[in-house]
Amino acid sequence: MSIGYACLNIGTSNTNIRSVMQRNATPEKLTEVTAHNLAALERMIDYNRKNDIRLYRISSDLIPFGSSPINALDWPEIHKAAFERIGAKIRKSGMRVSLHPGQYTVLNSPTQDVVERAVEDLVYHDQILTALGTDTTNKIVLHVGGIYGDKEAALDRFAENFQRLPESVKNRVIIENDDRLYNIEDVLKLANQLQIPAVYDNLHHAVNPPPTGKDDHYWIADAKKTWKGADGKQKIHYSQQALGKRPGAHTDTIDLETFLQFHNHLEDSTIDIMLEVKDKNLSAIKCQNATTIAPKPTRLEKEWGRYKYAILERSPTIYQAIRTLLKDKEAYPVLEFYRLIDTAFAAEIRPGYAENAAAHVWGYFKRQATEAERRKYEKDLANYRSKTNTIATLKRQLFKLAEKYESDYLLQSLYFYL
Repeated sequence: MSIGYACLNIGTSNTNIRSVMQRNATPEKLTEVTAHNLAALERMIDYNRKNDIRLYRISSDLIPFGSSPINALDWPEIHKAAFERIGAKIRKSGMRVSLHPGQYTVLNSPTQDVVERAVEDLVYHDQILTALGTDTTNKIVLHVGGIYGDKEAALDRFAENFQRLPESVKNRVIIENDDRLYNIEDVLKLANQLQIPAVYDNLHHAVNPPPTGKDDHYWIADAKKTWKGADGKQKIHYSQQALGKRPGAHTDTIDLETFLQFHNHLEDSTIDIMLEVKDKNLSAIKCQNATTIAPKPTRLEKEWGRYKYAILERSPTIYQAIRTLLKDKEAYPVLEFYRLIDTAFAAEIRPGYAENAAAHVWGYFKRQATEAERRKYEKDLANYRSKTNTIATLKRQLFKLAEKYESDYLLQSLYFYL
């Protein structure tokens, strides 16, 4: 089993994906931003490899105007070395990657211009996966689209327009149930007709179930039948409903006990699970640590090194409780560990706690910092106390110092990001 996350990485520097405004989309600018985005992708792939994350969704925004005539560059060739280097890392680690076109890629639209753009966009997504040298187990996830007043006609139109796709794209496209229009029964009917895989999304099913009902495990088993050897392991999407938000809204983080209830009832222990959650890689590692077949205390100690100062600025009490919890080197208290972390993040940051955490981080540099750096730290701290600036200003200076003095331990800390 692999547990993965989508697109963005929290806690790794220089992993932002940039865009280009159309009026600035010169060949030079497009080349520059594409190079930046590929470098960001490589850093995320490196992070995934280091943390044994083998399922990852690449951002569709990787290449600015990648499927538009605005970008007429031969970007796979221009950036061939970067694609090959990143692709080699993906393959060597056994990582499986995917892409998920956005809501405007609608293959079953009754408007031909929209369909043509959808075909071009799917070709663009396939170009990325091909440039990376990935095989057909690396997929493009697509929703069926709109209903346009006649669901059966819309399903037929999807099937008809699917045949317009190049063979390499057909071999990558997989379809997913959504939370409004096409339930899992609709999607399975279409997937079986086209002989392509169906992705089951548990939260979309909860919001938009078919009239026949049935639970997650029934539909996961039924969807599994659509996956063939060349498609790789079955993949599903998993998320949880955010309380007080619109139906289908994702939570900030995965509640571990709820996830384990779902996970422990899965019939297929090799299934791939793509998490859709706001804290991305943080929840992926949380769920990995809770389901690992090698529950070593060092896993939690490594996590604690990332979280500790972010916890300290929220709750010194919980900070001490986690330190005490991890003293037993024979135990693996994964549920209690993450319960305490989630409890801390539910609390607001108090000024006194924030100052205390900042002082701990400043302690890494205070003996080697220059006088100017010391004055800057004291000024930022005083301004925070007087509410003339925020804690973010103080953190930015501390992060620059961590970079300058090459404090690898702090540079991996979530204190600067959460």
